Amino acid sequence: MSIRAFLERSEAYILGVIEDRLHGFWAGVLRVFLRALSLIFHVLVQFRLWLYRTGIFRPHALGCQVISIGNLTVGGTGKTPIVEVFARTLQQSGRKVAILSRGYRKEEDPFLTRLWRRLTFDVQESPPRVVSDGRHLLLDSAMSGDEPFMLAQNLPEVAVIVDANRVKAGKYAVKKLGCDTLILDDGFQYLHLKHRLDIVLVDRTNPFGNRRLLPRGILREPISNINRAGFIFITKSNGDGAAELKQTLRRHNPHAEISECRHSAKYLQDIYTKERAPLDYLKGLPVAAVSGIASPKGFEDELVRLGARVLYHKRYADHHRYTQLEIIDVINKGLQRGAKIVVTTEKDAVRFPMLERRDLPLYFLRVEIEMLTGAEEFRAWINRICFK
Repeated sequence: MSIRAFLERSEAYILGVIEDRLHGFWAGVLRVFLRALSLIFHVLVQFRLWLYRTGIFRPHALGCQVISIGNLTVGGTGKTPIVEVFARTLQQSGRKVAILSRGYRKEEDPFLTRLWRRLTFDVQESPPRVVSDGRHLLLDSAMSGDEPFMLAQNLPEVAVIVDANRVKAGKYAVKKLGCDTLILDDGFQYLHLKHRLDIVLVDRTNPFGNRRLLPRGILREPISNINRAGFIFITKSNGDGAAELKQTLRRHNPHAEISECRHSAKYLQDIYTKERAPLDYLKGLPVAAVSGIASPKGFEDELVRLGARVLYHKRYADHHRYTQLEIIDVINKGLQRGAKIVVTTEKDAVRFPMLERRDLPLYFLRVEIEMLTGAEEFRAWINRICFK
């Protein structure tokens, strides 16, 4: 078994323990251990927040608009489409926008190189990675990470910069690229850079998991800390009003504006030829599905809702980087079951390798944010947030 396969299986096992899907002696022992770690993590999170609130730690101010879009939990809340629509709207309104991302699971420099830089305090030799300068796409998904690359592809006039140090990335965006508006992707917990506004996303289908902090649960910080948010998006909404969830949010944050949105499928696109197909193409169509995302069931359920007959599905760990053999295996399994196409998510598509031969066409499902109050109201709402 390869190291990558071992790590992915370990991650799947731990997730099963956290979500109480796995039982037995060792799962019980692990849960006790994770609960103890969660208590320690809770203390550290709150202590760090106290250091910033009391001014012992001071955030950096870059003299421009900084908007943080993040969440309380790990996993898929549908953040990337929200970041995309905010950046596009701001750019179309005349702002020079840069998205600052950590670039989760991007390809890193060799360990010895990184260690030497730390030992010598050499920060000049490691400038941030510019995925896009707002004119040209400069890096691939391996060097930038899945979400930053996808954002750079879909936002040709928006800069996308990747670095764990978002202060350094922000300075680069302002000084080198002339940006006046910074969007912190997954920035709610990044307190080192001063935010003008915090937007927090809450997943309607799984708002807080088991309400425990990492590593026993999926919370990055206590639910009460959502009181820092200026605006709250309830994502993946089904239009029922989410009264109980809103009541919980209001109890912890009485001042934030709360809005509901959902992720709406728009079309299919061939990963390699870029040819698009309407959603009606899926009706009654036998398909094979493959994904490496935090919430694969939602993707598969959406295919079924659109009328597809999912004859085979393969799930990989979140951010899985595919090999040619893995994609060929999915194609072969799909053919054996009578599938006519392979469908994946847009985030997965950026990690697909080139294939010389494709016995089935491979498409991704393009998904965009749809505000339940309507597109015009949403644009006015963003303008009110960002230009008031």
